[in-house]
Amino acid sequence: MSTLPVIAAVDGSDDSLRALDWALDTSRRRGAPLRVVHVRQYAVWAQPDVLVAGPPDPEADSVLDQVHAYLAGVPDRPDIEYVGLEGAPTALLPELGSTAQLLVLGSRGRGGFATLLLGSSGMAAARDAECPVVVIPRPGREVHGEAPAEPGPRVVVGLQADSPDEATLDFAFTEAALRGARLQVIAAYAWPVQSWVAPSELMPLMVDQEAVERDTWTLAEGFLAPHRKNHPDVRAEAYAMPGDAAGLLVAASRAADLVVVGRHRRRLLAPARMLGSVTHAVLLHAVSPVAVVPPTPAEE
Repeated sequence: MSTLPVIAAVDGSDDSLRALDWALDTSRRRGAPLRVVHVRQYAVWAQPDVLVAGPPDPEADSVLDQVHAYLAGVPDRPDIEYVGLEGAPTALLPELGSTAQLLVLGSRGRGGFATLLLGSSGMAAARDAECPVVVIPRPGREVHGEAPAEPGPRVVVGLQADSPDEATLDFAFTEAALRGARLQVIAAYAWPVQSWVAPSELMPLMVDQEAVERDTWTLAEGFLAPHRKNHPDVRAEAYAMPGDAAGLLVAASRAADLVVVGRHRRRLLAPARMLGSVTHAVLLHAVSPVAVVPPTPAEE
């Protein structure tokens, strides 16, 4: 396991304390140090036209003091480092990914609108960080629909059968192994299959759904084979399911320990980093923690 730290981004909010708890547990499981980071958004960074008396005292950080007291009585603590930074969180947090094996933060911090489902810092980190980013949702979210599941620890991963992301699968298998969890692999396929026959006119195609589902499942099983070999203790089950991938993953997030999705890989005509529509929807609506895994540099 990597000796790079697990980083928890905190700002004193309840959301960030939930992220801190998750990061602390994960650092124990990974045998990694924990780095607690607070980015203070000094007014000059946020509003260049506002005059301020001067920068804050670098030695005084009430948020880190609060976290230090919060963790003081925690048993079996890993090595913990406290880091205070000044600047724009949306810029600094993604940069931390180059020196971490995992970056954990809450879905929202103290700023922003109360109705936001995902804050700007979480969005920027999930889109741009070089390491996997885990976003912890607020309690109280509800999901609809049924997902194939059974009692016990469970990690869910989305698999695009026609373009699998090996980094995402590897991360999901590793997390399942660390948690002693079953791995639920969801490979969605579009149904019904339709084709354009004229502008604004779609026609269903005569396709055997059982054949499409069987082919999707067979592809998924083939992609899982090398990961099963590397993680023989992980019970991984592939589900080929019709419908929207985002909706299926959100439904599967109910009672899951973690949902793992890949970040959108760069394309020739879209070279900028993007989250992708499925990943974005899962981040907004899943009820479990969501891990966004960047592709390997070669894939990007």
